[in-house]
Amino acid sequence: MPELPQTPSSSTPTTDPAATEQGRHRLDMWFDPACPWAWMTSRWVEEVEKVRDVDVHWHVMSLAVLNEGRDLPEEYRAMLDEAWGPVRVITASAQLHGEKHIKALYDAMGSRRHPGGRKDTAAIIAESLAEVGLPAELADAAGTQEWDAALRASHEKAIALVGDEVGTPVVAFDGTAFFGPVVTPIPRGEAAGRLFDGFALITSVPGFYELKRSRTAGPQFD
Repeated sequence: MPELPQTPSSSTPTTDPAATEQGRHRLDMWFDPACPWAWMTSRWVEEVEKVRDVDVHWHVMSLAVLNEGRDLPEEYRAMLDEAWGPVRVITASAQLHGEKHIKALYDAMGSRRHPGGRKDTAAIIAESLAEVGLPAELADAAGTQEWDAALRASHEKAIALVGDEVGTPVVAFDGTAFFGPVVTPIPRGEAAGRLFDGFALITSVPGFYELKRSRTAGPQFD
């Protein structure tokens, strides 16, 4: 969810290209499940997996954490307060039952919230846990700070790559990350691959920091 213009960061990438499986390029994506733009990017990443040989890893970040201490409109602050729940549940599930559940829960929650248009967060969490076969009591994590240290650690890995004047999503290619891409509608097939090729290309330029233009359309879920 775009918030502020990106500024250059001097942080050292934390994703090690040498750690990729069988020499494959590594793609990391950080998301907040509340963000519709991150959802769009995640569907693009799914398309990329079909047409390019990449090793994809999924991580949480948090708009609520990102905006702590900022003077925000009341409506947006209320949205952020509500956003703690889903990302806490995904974090708890990953910590207790394995990181494979990050993407599965994100898909289940996101499909209900974004293309589904639903806002009943408690029901979305409960249904999503059931869909992926996780214990119902994990929903309790939404209202506690028990897993916030792990959530913040994941969030900070993204921020270390791009700086804190961004939003979600953050995408890294072999350790070099940018905020975005922010895109609508979702590129499919080879169009997704060509966008990925361009993204990979700009990550290879050490001094490249930013491209941006005003958005004239909202997320088109399909």
